[in-house]
This record gives sequence, structure tokens and C-alpha cells, in this order.
Amino acid sequence: MAQRRRQVLGALAAWPLTLRAAPDARPTGPAPVDVSRLPAPGSYRLARLGRAPDGTVLDQRGQPQRLHALLAGRASVVSFMYTYCRDPLGCPRAWAAMDALHAALVADPKLAAGAQLVSLSFDPANDTPAQMALFAGERAADARVRWRFLTTPSVRALLPLLAGFGQDVSVEHDASGQPVRTLNHLLKVFLVDARLQLREIYSVATLAPEAVLVDLRTLALERR
Repeated sequence: MAQRRRQVLGALAAWPLTLRAAPDARPTGPAPVDVSRLPAPGSYRLARLGRAPDGTVLDQRGQPQRLHALLAGRASVVSFMYTYCRDPLGCPRAWAAMDALHAALVADPKLAAGAQLVSLSFDPANDTPAQMALFAGERAADARVRWRFLTTPSVRALLPLLAGFGQDVSVEHDASGQPVRTLNHLLKVFLVDARLQLREIYSVATLAPEAVLVDLRTLALERR
């Protein structure tokens, strides 16, 4: 069943994200696939891919938090992002998927009660807590769905989180060799369960809101 699910997700690679897509998101690809081929929630098991990394992050008020403390107790969909990214197969595509998930969770309060969305910046120098709060707008204050907008105190604090998730980046250094910025990331979105276990990694080839929702419902059934 797990193999069949991955085959379906592969076929979903080019599914166009149309639900409230970000203004600059223009995904391209073949015609839509039949998402009804996704397996039923709970009919398969998601592998445990390792423990999610921990480290210091800053919430949109600028308060330091431990990432594990924010992730524990809920199934979390974690997406790294730049607030200024315009690559149509990068942050705008991930943002469109996260926004679609937000809408779906609003429509399913029972699922939303045990889930959350987490957007974490790749560039703490530009994406300060104030910038993340501005970017989040009303979404961060929506009590119906928990959506956290986070950054880190520095690139040095960010890099262990990226390595722990397996998020590929290249790093720009200053003249003294200090890391100042991450560049050229590959789109990945991560599913972390309530016990801090990494359960799925979605790429540009598999990121579809329907698939993530089925996985969230599978984790909810697993907890019961």
C-alpha cells in the first residue's frame, strides 16, 4: 500500500494549485490527475523517518522558543520559505499548498484541532520577526487554524535545523567566513507527527494539498 501511495503521489506532481494561490505563483505542468486515486485515510502507515531537529526559533513577536516545544502535541506541516521568493516552483508553490491546507483545515475543525502549519524563514537577516508578522497578516491570528510564522536568531542557528530536516541549501559566507544567507534551496515540505517524528517529505513532484490532508487524517487516526 505504501508503494501504491507513492506511485499516486508521483502522478500528482503537476497538479495545479488553484486554491487561493499566491499572486506570483504560476505552477506549470501536465493536465491534472485524478486525486480520487489517493488511498483512504488510515488504510496505510506512514514510515517514521527520524526525529525532527530541535533548535531556537523566534516567533513573530520576537520571543525565542524551542522548535520541539512548538511542534509537540500536534501534527505539523513545516515549510521553509523566503518572504520575497518568486520562483514559481519554489516558495510560491509551497505557499499556495499551505494556503490551500489552511482553507481545508478551516472547513474541518476536528482535524484542525490536532494539526498546525509552520512557516520558517530561510533568511533571518531579511525575514525578521516583524517581517514574518507582516507577511503572515491575519492568518497568524486566525484562531480556527494554528499557523506559526517563525524565523531564527541567525543563519548559524538556522543551519542545524536545515541539516536535521534534510533541507538542501547552499550557504553564502562573508569575508570572515561567517554564514550570512542560504541560497538555491530545493522545495521540500515536511510532515511531523505529535511525537516529533518526521513522517513524510513532499517535494515539487509530490506536493499536493489533497495528499497532505490524507496524511494528516491518517496520523489523526493513528493517534486514536
